[in-house]
Amino acid sequence: MAEPLEEFRGETRAWLEANCPAEMRERVLEEADVCWGGRNVRFKNAAQRLWLERMAARGWTVPEWPKEYGGGGLSPEDAKILAEEMRRIHARPPLSSFGIWMLGPALLKYGSEAQKAEHLPKIARGEIRWCQGYSEPGAGSDLAALKTKAEDKGDHWLVNGSKIWTSYADQADWIFCLVRTEPDASKHEGISFLLFDMASEGVSTSPIKLISGYSPFCQTFFDNVKVPKDNLVGARGKGWSIAKYLLTHERSSIGADFGTGGRDTAAQVAKKRVGTRADGTLADEGLRVDLARHDIDTLCFALTMERVKDEAKAGQDIGHLSSMLKHVGSELNKSRQELLMSVFGSDGLLWDGEGAHDGDMAKAWLRSRANSIEGGTAEVQLGIIAKRVLALPDA
Repeated sequence: MAEPLEEFRGETRAWLEANCPAEMRERVLEEADVCWGGRNVRFKNAAQRLWLERMAARGWTVPEWPKEYGGGGLSPEDAKILAEEMRRIHARPPLSSFGIWMLGPALLKYGSEAQKAEHLPKIARGEIRWCQGYSEPGAGSDLAALKTKAEDKGDHWLVNGSKIWTSYADQADWIFCLVRTEPDASKHEGISFLLFDMASEGVSTSPIKLISGYSPFCQTFFDNVKVPKDNLVGARGKGWSIAKYLLTHERSSIGADFGTGGRDTAAQVAKKRVGTRADGTLADEGLRVDLARHDIDTLCFALTMERVKDEAKAGQDIGHLSSMLKHVGSELNKSRQELLMSVFGSDGLLWDGEGAHDGDMAKAWLRSRANSIEGGTAEVQLGIIAKRVLALPDA
């Protein structure tokens, strides 16, 4: 008789083979290949819609969430097998979502039963797209210095202020937002965690164009926005604990995406571009050494990610390790983009015209510069690693 885990693997493999469309087994090449869900979702094709519907029906967009909240109810061991089997056939994630990566875990830990029942199933099915209201023009690395305020008006909160670098705010349906509800309290004690609809009167967004020409970020403005009292997560004035918990998930997700993304390795790109010798090795020896070093670092990072995930699933607190993952993952992606520019040489600098590939190389290289800023600057992450992970003494 087959062991339970191997039996689950066999059933999962058979289901994926039968239900994952061929188009969803191809490498992600452009933004349209990623399904973000939401009220106004635009599927690239019928296969993308079908893949989301099939996976959501099984709860496999969020396999470890409880079934009553739209999840799959899988054990950590089963969820790991599902991930392995998806990688085996190069299956794309059916849904990308800040609700899955950040808000969902926070609601599972801190949300009321009514909030979980209201929001988690919609996240799991991709019905609502969320954005994150954290950073402000005067409160980036020092997030607790935020000034966006929420006044208690009896039956509702009245929110005024602005957020910056709000990813995809112009396309999001709802926002999870840090606000100051106790103006006289210490800066860490007076923060609350609110949820509200981006279609609310008084909410507006202004996209920010980056040097790469890409514009995923916005400045978001709140002008007398009325928010129902029930949309407060956790206790009033105690949102900083929720914010920190959510950041551990955000930083781990950023690190995983930058450090182990499902793309061709730089070495694979180089072989196609530069060519190989008769024995299959890269013709450029110096570049070959740099690429080998980068690939080894990437594989080591992937193994570390797996170890940390296993520790988290075993109930161990990996909170501050998220800073390590975020920092190393960011540096790996910056290194990858530098190597790709070396591979393409002067052609990599082309912005338009023949051979420019729509400037994708140059844009990706420029965009990678921000990896060590977003989600917490490299300096902040190194400070956390030094103090909280390595327990180094103060200078």
